[in-house]
Amino acid sequence: MKKIIPILGVTVLILFLIIIVIKVQKHEKGRYGKIEGTVIAKQDELLVFKDMDDFIYKLKANEELDIGDHAILEYTGVLNKNSSNSGVEIVSSTKLVNVQGEDLSKWTDNGIFSKFYTQAYNTLTTLSLDEKIGQLLLARYPDKDINNYNVAGYVFFEKDFKDKTKEQVINMIDNLSKTAKIPLLTAVDEEGGKINRISTNPNLSASPFKGSKEIYDASGLDGIMEDIKNKSKLLSSLHLNVNLAPVVDMSTDTKSYIYDRTIGYGVDITSKYADTVIFSSKGSEVSYVLKHFPGYGDNTDTHNGESTDDTPYDEIINNNILPFKAGIEAGAEAVLVSHNKFTSIDATPATLSSAIHNLLRSNLGFTGVIITDDLDMGATKNISDRYVNALLAGNNLLIVTDYDAAFKQIKSGIESGKVTEDYINKVVLRNLAWKYYKLLGFQTNK
Repeated sequence: MKKIIPILGVTVLILFLIIIVIKVQKHEKGRYGKIEGTVIAKQDELLVFKDMDDFIYKLKANEELDIGDHAILEYTGVLNKNSSNSGVEIVSSTKLVNVQGEDLSKWTDNGIFSKFYTQAYNTLTTLSLDEKIGQLLLARYPDKDINNYNVAGYVFFEKDFKDKTKEQVINMIDNLSKTAKIPLLTAVDEEGGKINRISTNPNLSASPFKGSKEIYDASGLDGIMEDIKNKSKLLSSLHLNVNLAPVVDMSTDTKSYIYDRTIGYGVDITSKYADTVIFSSKGSEVSYVLKHFPGYGDNTDTHNGESTDDTPYDEIINNNILPFKAGIEAGAEAVLVSHNKFTSIDATPATLSSAIHNLLRSNLGFTGVIITDDLDMGATKNISDRYVNALLAGNNLLIVTDYDAAFKQIKSGIESGKVTEDYINKVVLRNLAWKYYKLLGFQTNK
């Protein structure tokens, strides 16, 4: 009997160890996964990999893969859309035939522009490389002819409308459109209140549009709805088709840079505001752009220099991005990303952060066009390769003042292999699909 007890004890211990090993094995197996996508860059010994859902991951470099390779990766570890994933190991890679037009499904999603991808692809195949690069740029309206850049569109400022009559504004915009091979996006920041580009001109509007807070405090969401209809009517009459508004950021400090441009309330009212603006804009010829993702907060003006935001990650997820979520669910076609650095997510400006863009694509399920704030603003103008890095982060359209520098850097990036033409094709495809979605009249006789 005394001999049996130790034997039983040893047996129990062995069984216990076997169970532990089995659990560990199951746990480790659970850490394996597969992912399909394309290598879009190699940066600092990291592989920048974009999967089929447009999420971007940075993984340890794999010698078997090069920029432009379409592949299935088998990995160990847990992929995190909001980090560099430097702890994830690539176990094996299987190269696939690069995505081409005959398999358009690999380029597309079931998103907001899905019905227009085929038309967009057909147009894409007619474009030269230079024309494709142009379709990535939303250029600040210049004082000279830049038609040779074939830009996606223009952003107009108050000086461009100053003292002009309605006929002069229409002629200004139509003259640009007459020589464009691809219909133009014609954009403006007509937020109301502090930021009005058009309605400050008495030739164009009887009075400037009021700020969202003033309207809401006086007339609630009904007033907001009426305001958006009036803005859309004015912009459309001037042949403008994109309003870089509404500001759905939230600020608690009345002295902060962005406060006067917000509706001035918390997440519930701001979310209803976002929903109302997008809902009210539908049926007009003007698209509204939610900004500045993932929420500006009480940060300093990024026009002048860098701005850092230390908001905890959970607060960003559970508070700051919720107005954007409401606007996206209402059918927002475009979101503009800020230059603020969100330290709980990434150390780079949001416009250049793939983690921020993954948040927009994954957490919010956004399938529309992502637009940068002007990359020539103070917060980013001294960052080398900012235009290429903005594309690799996940943006579709780059707002630029120095369109010549942007064009040359992107083309040089393609020639040097930092970014592939295949990747450019996919980005441009969504931009063209947005234009078809907007029912812009494509011209084929240029």
